[in-house]
Amino acid sequence: MQYERKTIDFRSIKEMPREDRPRERLHRLGPKGVSDIELVCAMLGSGSHGRPVQDLAEDILHLIDSGKVSPEDLQKVQGLGPAKVASICAGLELGRRMSSTRLRSCKDPASVFDLVRHYGDRVQEHFLVVMLNGAHELMGVNLVTIGLVNRTLVHPREVFSDPIRMRATAIILAHNHPSGNLEPSPDDLEVTLRLKKAGLLLGIEVLDHIIFSSEDYRSMSETGEML
Repeated sequence: MQYERKTIDFRSIKEMPREDRPRERLHRLGPKGVSDIELVCAMLGSGSHGRPVQDLAEDILHLIDSGKVSPEDLQKVQGLGPAKVASICAGLELGRRMSSTRLRSCKDPASVFDLVRHYGDRVQEHFLVVMLNGAHELMGVNLVTIGLVNRTLVHPREVFSDPIRMRATAIILAHNHPSGNLEPSPDDLEVTLRLKKAGLLLGIEVLDHIIFSSEDYRSMSETGEML
């Protein structure tokens, strides 16, 4: 199925038509059919202390993207009380435990796209590294940087630090294009070549670079652009 793009424009969930509310959409479309912000809104249920629920959800997503999502970090979000902090922490921990119980195969671009596509509706570019073992099973996904993809921001040191630590044998690069245009830019091609060369020195193969939106993807391996 295709993700249905959705932006929450109302200041209050109660102002929204019932069929467009996050929980109603989740029931209708299933968890995979709603955006990240809608998932967080569904977990929170409502806003608090003068802050609408979508504002709280955006702050929480920012923490998740930055990797700073401890209870202490969440407690610093204005309007997020102990009960909501506990709900978010419980949901994230349950997801972590369930996803770590079995390895997921990532043997083709479509399977990788399914893994990262929820980043497709972000308004900034998110550069991700998918780490694989020798059987091309998922070991983890690391968010390297947020912002335009260029050689200054996407440094081999940051890209390969976690794969080295986790003893990955291969990685797949992925980043979203907020515009929806999946053509690789000159910077995309330059960064790909640079990281592929670095991977050869480290013994970690760069299998592919996937450029994606919320609805589609482009595999540089399939198009022969891996050089």
